[in-house]
Amino acid sequence: MSWGTELWDQFDNLEKHTQWGIDVLEKFIKFVKERTEIELSYAKQLRNLSKKYQPKKNSKEEEEYRYTSARAFLATLNEMNDYAGQHEVISENMTSLITGELTRYVQELKQERKSHFHDGRKAQQHIETCWKQLEASKRRFERDCKEADRAQQYFEKMDADINVTKADVEKARQQAQLRHQMAEDSKAEYSSTLQKFNSEQHDHYYTHIPHIFQKIQEMEERRIVRIGESMKTFAEVDRQVIPIIGKCLDEITKAAESIDHKNDSQLVIEAFKSGFEPPGDVDFEDFTQPMKRTVSESSLSNSRADGKSEPKFGGKSKGKLWPFIKKNKPPPPPPASASPSAVPNGPQSPKQQKEPLSHRFNEFMTSKPKIHCFRSLKRGLSLKLGAGPEDFSNLPPEQRRKKLQQKVDELNRDIQKEMDQRDALTKMKDVYIKNPQMGDAASVDHRLAELGQNIEKLRLEVQKFEAWLAEVEGRLSMRSEARRQSGLYEAQNPSAVNSCAQDRESPDGSYTEEQSQETEMKVPATDFDDEFDDEEPLPTIGTCKALYTFEGQNEGTISVAEGEMLYVIEEDKGDGWTRIRRNEDEEGYVPTSYVEVYLDKNAKDVYKSLEKISE
Repeated sequence: MSWGTELWDQFDNLEKHTQWGIDVLEKFIKFVKERTEIELSYAKQLRNLSKKYQPKKNSKEEEEYRYTSARAFLATLNEMNDYAGQHEVISENMTSLITGELTRYVQELKQERKSHFHDGRKAQQHIETCWKQLEASKRRFERDCKEADRAQQYFEKMDADINVTKADVEKARQQAQLRHQMAEDSKAEYSSTLQKFNSEQHDHYYTHIPHIFQKIQEMEERRIVRIGESMKTFAEVDRQVIPIIGKCLDEITKAAESIDHKNDSQLVIEAFKSGFEPPGDVDFEDFTQPMKRTVSESSLSNSRADGKSEPKFGGKSKGKLWPFIKKNKPPPPPPASASPSAVPNGPQSPKQQKEPLSHRFNEFMTSKPKIHCFRSLKRGLSLKLGAGPEDFSNLPPEQRRKKLQQKVDELNRDIQKEMDQRDALTKMKDVYIKNPQMGDAASVDHRLAELGQNIEKLRLEVQKFEAWLAEVEGRLSMRSEARRQSGLYEAQNPSAVNSCAQDRESPDGSYTEEQSQETEMKVPATDFDDEFDDEEPLPTIGTCKALYTFEGQNEGTISVAEGEMLYVIEEDKGDGWTRIRRNEDEEGYVPTSYVEVYLDKNAKDVYKSLEKISE
C-alpha cells in the first residue's frame, strides 16, 4: 500500500491532509501546555493551602501540636505539600518531554513537508513543460503539413495551366518541395518530442511522483507514531508519580492511625491540672436543735456575737471566696442628687438594719472554701494586665510546677551555650598564647569575663527557680500525704467524723478556724493553703477624684477627702457603690455620686470580660 501508486493523482488532497496532521499535532501540544499550567496552578493552590494552616512560629498554635490529633493534621499538611510537589513534577516532565520535544518536531515536520511538496510541484511543472513542448511541436507539424498540401495543389494547378510560363511552374514546384521538406522535419521533430514526453511522463508517474509521495507518506506515518508516543508519555508522566503520591497518602493514613485519644486526654490533664482538691460535702445544719453553728470568719452574726474585732476591709483577710462570689457591699448610697451635707456619715450601717436572709446567705457564701478559684481569677486578671509574677505564683500548683521546670530547663540550656562559648574562647586564647602571630590573647579576656558573669547570673537564676520548684513539689507531696491520712482516719472513725460535722474542713478540703477541734479530728494542715490565704490586691482599672468628703464609718466603706485622687478597683455595678483603693492596705466602697471616675479602657475591657465569666 503506497500513496505513490494509489494516490498518484491526489497531490492537492495529500497537501491538505498533511497540513491537517500538523494542525492536530499543534492542537495536542496546546492541550498539554494547558494541562501543565493547570498542574502548576493546582500545586500552587495546594502549597498555599498547606501554608495557610501551618502553625505560626512563636504562637499559641505551636503548643496545640503536642496532641496526637494536631500532629496528625500537621503531618497531613506536610504530605499535602509533598503531594503538590508531585504535581509540579508532572508539569515539569510534560513540559520537557512532550511540549518542548513536539514543538521542535513540528518545526522540523513543517520544513520536511515543505521540501517534499516543493519537489512534487517541481516535477509537475516539468511534466507540464514537456506537455507544452509536445503540443507546440504537434501544432507546427500540423501547420507544415497543411502548407505542404496547399503548395502541392498550387504546383499541380500551375502545371496544368497552359497559359503559365515554364518558370512559374518551376517556381511552384520548388515551393511545393520546400513545404514537403518542412513538413517532414516537423514530423520528425514532433515524433522526437512525443517520444521524449512519453518517457518523461512515464518517469513522472511511475518514478518521481511515487518517490515523492512515498516520502510524504513516511513523514505522515512518523507524525502519527510521534503523537502516539507523546500520548503514552503523557500517561507515563502521571504513572511515574503515582507511587510517590501513594506514599503521601499512606503517610496521611499512618498519621491518622497514630492518633491516640487516651494520650491526648492525658495531655489535657497535664496541661490544665491545677493541683487543687475538689470541695468536700456541705454539712447539714439542724436549726431545730440548739447547737453551735459552724464558725465563719466573714459571718457578721457569729463574729460580732463572740465579740471579735472585725478585720480592716482592705487588709489581708483569711476569708476565702467561692469563684466569682463578690464580697458584701455596704447598703445602697443616697441618690446622686442628695447633698453630701445631708448624709454626713454616709449610708446607714448594716448593724442598724435588720439582717435579711439573702444577706446571711451571702455571708455564708463568703466563707473560706470559696477563695481558691476566685484567687485564680484575680491572678489571671493580673496576668492579662501585664503583672505576672516571676515565680508563676499566679498559676495553680501543678501548672506552676510545670512552668518552673520548663524555666529551669531553659536556663540550663542557656548555661550550656555560654559554657560552650567560653570553652571555645579558652581554646582560642591558648592558640594565641602559643602562636602570638595569629592574634592577641588579651583580646578575648574581656569576652571571657563577660561569659563568666553571664554563667554566674544564670546559675543564680537556676538556683532561685529550683528553690521555688522544690517548694512547690514539697507542698504537693505534703498535700497528697495529708489527704491520704485524712482518708484513712475518716474510714477508721466515721462516727467521730460525723459527730463533729460542723467543725470539719470546708467544702474544698481547706480548714476552719477552730484549731482545737481540727487537731483532734484531722491530721495537721500543711502550709500549702497559706500560699492562697493572703489575697493579692485587685488590679486597678482606673482612677477617681473625690468630689465631696465622705466619712466611711460603716463596714466595707472608706473615708475620703474632697479633691483626693484614688485608684478604682471595681466600678459601680448598679448598686450605687464604687470600690476604690488608697494604698496597699486601705480599700473600700464609696458612693459613686461622691467621686468622678476615670477608667482605663484596656483594663476595663479585661475586667468586664472576667465579670461576665463570673456571672
